[in-house]
Amino acid sequence: MKLGREDVEKAASRTLEHYNRSAEDFWEGTRDHNVSQNIGALLQHIEGELPFAILDFGCGPGRDLKVFAELGHRATGLEGAWRFAMMARAHSGCEVWQQDFLKLDLPDQHFDGVFANAALFHVPSQELPRVLLELHATLKPRGVLFASNPHGQNEEGWNRGRYGAYYDLETWRRYMSAAGFVELDHYYRPAGLARERQPWLASAWRR
Repeated sequence: MKLGREDVEKAASRTLEHYNRSAEDFWEGTRDHNVSQNIGALLQHIEGELPFAILDFGCGPGRDLKVFAELGHRATGLEGAWRFAMMARAHSGCEVWQQDFLKLDLPDQHFDGVFANAALFHVPSQELPRVLLELHATLKPRGVLFASNPHGQNEEGWNRGRYGAYYDLETWRRYMSAAGFVELDHYYRPAGLARERQPWLASAWRR
């Protein structure tokens, strides 16, 4: 069912409020998560010479943003929740743009890679095509977008105070292809477990 404008804005504002309220607990619960597989999945597909210009889209408190910087890349964070943005700046030492995912203001053809780890599933499905086009436009030609999202059977709605859309692989492929991306790879996480115990769908795409 198509959301009205007020419902779309509520999906964004209430989700951001949830993260702002729980910022410290979220950081304590996720700061030690190992997503090196995801970081490697982005970096291995980027062409050209180091260092790469990386946008950590939905960088949260800055865990992965700091890793990109420590690897020598020119890392920039983007985060909608103001408390996360402050934490990310302090933790990583990187520039962090505070922007609502639904109101992006991104430079054209600027980044070699976009790292969207556990972020894009918060975008309502009717807004996702526009957001993906904006991410496509901020990548340099042949740049790479990595995304990891909790997958499902294309259900959408509120889940523990946050708005989310949970796609299966084929639906996600349709959205990405429609935005002009070409699939490079996909896998489910955590590695080494049965599929029913792998809630995350990860994928890499070339502009």
